[in-house]
Amino acid sequence: MQLIIISGPSGSGKTTLSKIILKRVKNGIILNTDNYYKTGIISQLLSKILTCYFDRQISFNYKLFKNDLEFILKNRYSNFSYEYDFKSKSTKKQYKNIKNIKVIILEGIFVQAIFKLLKSSNCILINLKTNKKSCMKRVIKRDFIERGKNKNYAKRDFIKAWELFYKNRKKNYSKNY
Repeated sequence: MQLIIISGPSGSGKTTLSKIILKRVKNGIILNTDNYYKTGIISQLLSKILTCYFDRQISFNYKLFKNDLEFILKNRYSNFSYEYDFKSKSTKKQYKNIKNIKVIILEGIFVQAIFKLLKSSNCILINLKTNKKSCMKRVIKRDFIERGKNKNYAKRDFIKAWELFYKNRKKNYSKNY
C-alpha cells in the first residue's frame, strides 16, 4: 500500500493537492487531520479561551486517527470517514464503503506527529512550501466563509498558527522520509 503524506502550514494547499491526487489514482482515500479534532465540552471551552486551539496538538484526536489508519492499513478498506464542522465544533461520521485501497493520502498540519507511527518504507512525503502571504490570504477567506470567523481574528490566528506549525515541524521532523 502506498502512503502519501502531505504536510504544510494552514492555507498551503494540502487539501487541494490531496483531492487532485485522489482523482488521478484508483482505490485511494484521504485522511485529513482536520477531521480528527477532539469534540466535547472541554474542546468547546478550550477553543474559546486558547488562541489557535485548532492549530495545537492538544486539539488533535491522535488515538482515533491512529486507529483508523491502522485499520485501513491492515484491512485495505474503510466503511466511513469523518467530517469536522468548525461552526458546531462537532464531528459527523459519514458512511461510505471504499474497498481495495491501494493509496492512502494523509494530509494536514498534524501529519508530522504521525511519522513515528508509520513503519512502512513505502511513503512519499510532500512538504508544501507556500509563502506566508499567500497562505494567510487563503486562510482568512476560508475561515470567514467556512468557519464563520471574523477576518481580523482569522488573521491573528493565522499568524500564531504559522509560528506553531514551524515550531512543531522542527520538533517532529524525521529524516526517514
